[in-house]
Amino acid sequence: MFNDLGILELVTLVVLAVLVFGPDKLPKVIQDVSRFIRKIREFSESAKADIRTELGPEFKDFEFEDLNPKTFLRKQLDGNEDFKELKELRSSFDLKKEMNEVADAVHGRETETPSVPAAVNGSPDLLKKQDKPGTGERPPYDSDAT
Repeated sequence: MFNDLGILELVTLVVLAVLVFGPDKLPKVIQDVSRFIRKIREFSESAKADIRTELGPEFKDFEFEDLNPKTFLRKQLDGNEDFKELKELRSSFDLKKEMNEVADAVHGRETETPSVPAAVNGSPDLLKKQDKPGTGERPPYDSDAT
C-alpha cells in the first residue's frame, strides 16, 4: 500500500502526527487505526470467502485479482493453445525495425534490406528517390494521380 513512501515522507508523517495528536494521545490513535484496518481486512476476507462458497465448485480456482481485465486476459491467453501462434508472431515482429525502415524509405536513405526491383508488374518503384527535373524541364505528368 505504501510502496513508494520514502524515509523523508515517513518522518514528515510522524512529525505531523505528533504535532496534531500530541505525544500523550498518539499511542491511542495508533491503536484505533490499527484496529480499524484489522477489522476492514477481516471483513474483506469474510466477504471473499462468502463469494467463493456462493459461486460453487466450478469456480474453485477463481481469484479476485482476475477481475482486473489485464490479468484476466493474460491468464486466459497463457492457458490456451490456440494463441501460441499469436505469441510467436508477436515475438518475431520488431516494431522499431519496421518503423526505421519506413522512415529510411521516406527520407530516401539506404537500408540494409535487399533492394526492391525498379519496376514490379510495370509499376514504378515508389521507394526509389526520384531525380529532380532540371530548370527548363517540367515534372512528369501522372494521369492516375490526378
